[in-house]
Amino acid sequence: MQEKLSIHGSWASRWIFILAATGSAVGLGNIWKFPYITGENGGGAFVLVYLFCILLVGIPIMMAEVFIGRRGRQSPINSMRELAVESGTSRKWSLVGWMGALAGVFIFSFYSVVAGWVLYYVAGMGNGDFVGISGEDAGKTFDALLADPETLLIWHSVFVVMVMVVVAGGVNKGLERATRIMMPALFVLLFVLLGYSTTTGAFDQGLSFLFSFDMSKLTWDAVLTALGHSFFTLSLGMGSIMAYGAYMPKKASIGGTVLMIGFLDTLVALVAGMAIFPIVFGNGMDPSAGPGLMFVSLPVAFGQMPFGHLFGFLFFVLIAVAAWTSAISLVEPCVAWMVEKLGMNRFSACTTLGILVWLLGIACLGSFNFMSDVTFFGKNTFDALDYLTANIMLPLGGLFVAIFAGWVLKQSISEDELAIANPVVYKAWLFVLRFIAPVAVAVVFALNLF
Repeated sequence: MQEKLSIHGSWASRWIFILAATGSAVGLGNIWKFPYITGENGGGAFVLVYLFCILLVGIPIMMAEVFIGRRGRQSPINSMRELAVESGTSRKWSLVGWMGALAGVFIFSFYSVVAGWVLYYVAGMGNGDFVGISGEDAGKTFDALLADPETLLIWHSVFVVMVMVVVAGGVNKGLERATRIMMPALFVLLFVLLGYSTTTGAFDQGLSFLFSFDMSKLTWDAVLTALGHSFFTLSLGMGSIMAYGAYMPKKASIGGTVLMIGFLDTLVALVAGMAIFPIVFGNGMDPSAGPGLMFVSLPVAFGQMPFGHLFGFLFFVLIAVAAWTSAISLVEPCVAWMVEKLGMNRFSACTTLGILVWLLGIACLGSFNFMSDVTFFGKNTFDALDYLTANIMLPLGGLFVAIFAGWVLKQSISEDELAIANPVVYKAWLFVLRFIAPVAVAVVFALNLF
């Protein structure tokens, strides 16, 4: 039987898919959130629990998303519909694809605002604006940025254009070309910053914070934190991985490929922690500052260190690249559907969607200034969209994908696509997907909601 191909094109190799999917998974949360929650929840003990959760939740659901995408060879919406028809069940399963695509658009609308902050700091670091800056002045700089809708609008607009230009190029001339450049650049920047952090005098302290094996901190809450992060870190539930799976070569092994993506995603997060926390500790700063760590504490730290303005510039370029590779995958499912269903070309689809997310992003950036009094259930637009996607849409998307792939689809489809030689391994995957992953995601969903 001749291999079915996507109308959008296909990745040149398995490794391009691995790098593209890793780029989708590696985002702002990897750089500052994961290293911090690791240090706070038992270091090495937390990492082991997290890896166990990745194997029981993230990897099985990711394998399901990839094989659904590769089997359907279309946008998540149409792939879900086509596989439902192939299995003799309701076309309404395509609603799961719709929810994922919409979640991606909603996330992009506020993600682009945060990415705009990053671009502002890239420019500021490049200009030397933070050399010798005090903590108080760094705080005032960030507060002034949030209060300035014109500046926020400029950088939000720049980021939306950056993303849409790549997506408009299509799979090979856009997504793949960007992946070939940006992912190696991300790894190079990461290891350059890691080398720099060894000169801070606090490298051992940073390693101890991340990797000391402290079982006393490994509480039930820490396990639930690991469970939640293991789901969210791999970009599951929003259709991005399913869309990328549609362009995956048929001969590539899905199981081995997904394990490599999980490994690289975790590696980037841990190396980022090893690069960041020695700088934080070397300057006597609080590692628990969250986003404030990135936009207030670190600029102060870089501003006080030898060659700090140069490495601060490289750090924010790293963050910008991570945000860029993630954001590309957020809009690809919706753009692919617009091309398939509405007959639009890539440029028209990206222009139309770009305008929509740009307008929604204005409401998000306005949450910090001129629209701060507009609320939904007590939350401003930025926080409301963040809550809706992270706490409701993504967990539900992951839950329904697990149920669809594990219980609804004909088993012959997953057997054919996964092509796992050892039947025991296949049955283990199916058991985990049917019984363990859905329960784990339901727990994440319930905890985040209540």
